[in-house]
Amino acid sequence: MLTHKNIVVVGAGFGGMYTTKRLAKKLKKNHDVTITLIDKNPFMTMETSLHEVAGNRVEPEAIEYDLQRLFSRRKNVNVVTDEVFQIDRENKCVMARHGSYPYDYLVLGIGAEPNDFGTPGVKEHGFVLGNIEDAVRLRDHIDDMVRLGARERDPEKRQAYLNFVVVGTGFTGTEMAGELNSWRPELAQKYHLEPDDIKITMMEMAPTVMHMLDPNDAAKAVKYMTKHGIEIKTSTGVVGVHEDYIDLKNGSKFLTHTLIWTAGVKASSQADKLGFEQGRGGRIIVNEYSQIPDDPHIYVIGDVALYDEDGTGRGQPQVVQGAESAGKTAWKNILAQLNNQEPVKFKGNYQGFMVSVGPAWGVAYLLNTFHLSGFFAILMKDLVDMIYFIEIYSGYYLFHYIMNEWFRIKRPTLWRGNLNRYGNVLWTVPLRIFLGMMWLVDCWYKVQGSGSWFTNKLQLHFPWLVEATSGASSKAATSGASDKAAQSAPALFSLNYDYGHSPMAVFDQMPQWMQNITKIFIPNKVIALAAQKAMTVTEIILGLCLVLGFCTFVAGGLSAVFVAIFCLSGMNYWVNVWMVFAAIAVMNGSGRAFGLDMWFVPWLERTLGKARYGVMRPIYYSNNSDKK
Repeated sequence: MLTHKNIVVVGAGFGGMYTTKRLAKKLKKNHDVTITLIDKNPFMTMETSLHEVAGNRVEPEAIEYDLQRLFSRRKNVNVVTDEVFQIDRENKCVMARHGSYPYDYLVLGIGAEPNDFGTPGVKEHGFVLGNIEDAVRLRDHIDDMVRLGARERDPEKRQAYLNFVVVGTGFTGTEMAGELNSWRPELAQKYHLEPDDIKITMMEMAPTVMHMLDPNDAAKAVKYMTKHGIEIKTSTGVVGVHEDYIDLKNGSKFLTHTLIWTAGVKASSQADKLGFEQGRGGRIIVNEYSQIPDDPHIYVIGDVALYDEDGTGRGQPQVVQGAESAGKTAWKNILAQLNNQEPVKFKGNYQGFMVSVGPAWGVAYLLNTFHLSGFFAILMKDLVDMIYFIEIYSGYYLFHYIMNEWFRIKRPTLWRGNLNRYGNVLWTVPLRIFLGMMWLVDCWYKVQGSGSWFTNKLQLHFPWLVEATSGASSKAATSGASDKAAQSAPALFSLNYDYGHSPMAVFDQMPQWMQNITKIFIPNKVIALAAQKAMTVTEIILGLCLVLGFCTFVAGGLSAVFVAIFCLSGMNYWVNVWMVFAAIAVMNGSGRAFGLDMWFVPWLERTLGKARYGVMRPIYYSNNSDKK
C-alpha cells in the first residue's frame, strides 16, 4: 500500500515555478502526492524584467504574477507564503518562520542576490536590482535626482545629481542602462531639461564589455549605446561609494548620487543557513542529478545550485535556461523515484542569449547560429518570455504579459508605440456613436411598415430560398439580396456615394463557398424567417452598445464580422465597407471615454478573475483554506 508523499518546493522563481507546474500536471491524478510551494512573497517576480520597473516603463504589478492565480486550477498544490530558515534533514521537515512543512522530496530554488564583493559604501549609498522593492526604490530615486538637478545652481552639485552610473556590463547592467536611456527624454521634458543634461555612464573593470555575448554582437551593442549617448568606461574599477561621489581604482573621483551596482551575483544569503556544502559565490554544490550529494531526496536548482560539470568550479551559467534545465532534472527524477525508475542526469539546454538595450532595440544569438539585432532581437526576447508562460501553463499571464509589453506601455517599444493603449481614446467616441447610429437607423425600416423583417415576408433572397418559394431561376435570384440593386443606371464602383449613380455591390452574387456555408445554417424558409428576426435584434443591440459605449470591444468586433458577412452575401455595397474599418477602430477602448465601459469593464475583470482564480491575498497559508 502506497503511503502519502509530500513534495515541498521552496522558491517561486523561474526554476521553482517551472518544476512545480510540471509536477502538478504529471501528478494531477495521483491523490497520494501533495505538492507545497513556499515563497516569502505571494507572487512570482519576473526578475529578468526588473529593469523595466526601475526605468519606469511598466508598473511593478506588471511583472508580479500571483501564485493563487497560477495554481488555482491545480488542486494538488498548496501555496504558502512563508520564509524558510532551516532544513531538518533528520526529520525531513522544512522549518519556516510561521510553520513547519514535512517533506519526502524537497526542491530548493531560492535564487541569487546581488554581490557587491565587499566594496565599501555600496550597501549604504548604492542601488541594486535584486527584487521589486529594489526596482521601485531606484525608479523613485532617479526621478527625484533629476528633479533636484534641474533646480540646482551649483555646477558640481548639479552634475552629481544628473550623473547616473551603472557598474557592470552583464545582462542586468546593459539592460538597466538601456532602459534608463530610453527614459531620459521623458525625464528631461518633465523637468524642462535637455536630454544631454542627463548623463549615463557604464563602468566595467575588465578591458572588454558584455562578456556573455559574442564579440560581434557586443560590438553592435556598444556602437548603439554610444551613438545614443551612453558613455562606456572599460578598465575602470569602483573601490568606494559615497553619497555624492564614487572612488575609482585609479585614484580619481566621479561625481554622482546614483550608482547602480550590477557587477555580479551570489547565492541567496538564505543558503548560508541551510547547512549544505557551498562552493563559489555561496552556491550549494549538487551532483549530476541536481541532488545534494549525500541526500537524493533534496534537489537544488537555479542560480543557487553549483553543478561543476567541467571541474572549473564556475558551475552552470546563472540564467533562466539553466534554472529550467535543473528544474527539468529535478521533476523527472522525483517522478522516477516515485515510480522506482532510473534517474536522469542534468543536461544544460542553452539556446542562446538575448539582451535588450532599451525597449526597442537589442541583440540576440540564437541556437548557436543566428545573430539578430534591433527589432528582431527584441521580438525574439518577447517570444521567449511568452514561451515560458506556455511552459508553466498560464494563458492568463501570457495574455497580461502581451498587454503589458505591447499595449499598456508608456513609451515606444517593439512596435514603436503603435499599439500603445495609453493614447487618447476620446477622439474615437464620435466615430463609435456614429457607427452605432448607423445600425439603429438601418434597422428603422426593418422594424415597422410593410418592409418589416418581423413579418412572415422573406427578406433574405438567397438562391435556394427563392427557388423553393417562387420557382424563380437561380440566375435571377443571385443578383443580390437587396431590391435596390436593380437600377436602370449602371452600378459604379466607389468608396463614397456618388450622386446620380447606383452603388456597386461588393459581390453581385454570393460566392459558391459562402452559399455552401450559409445553406448549412439557413436551409429553408422557416429558419430564414427566424434568422432575419434574430439578425435585426442583434443589429439593434450592436447599435445600442456602440452608442452607450457598452462592451465596445465585442460590439465593434461583431460589427466588423456582420458587415463582412453582408458583403459576402451580396447584401452590401462598396460605399459601406468603411464600417468594417470603423468597427475595428472603436475596439481600441473607445467605450472607456463617455461610455459605460468605464465602469463595466473593470467590474467584469474583477468578477471573472475572482470566479476563475479566487481572491488574491497578501499571504497564503499552509492549509490553503482561502483557495476557492
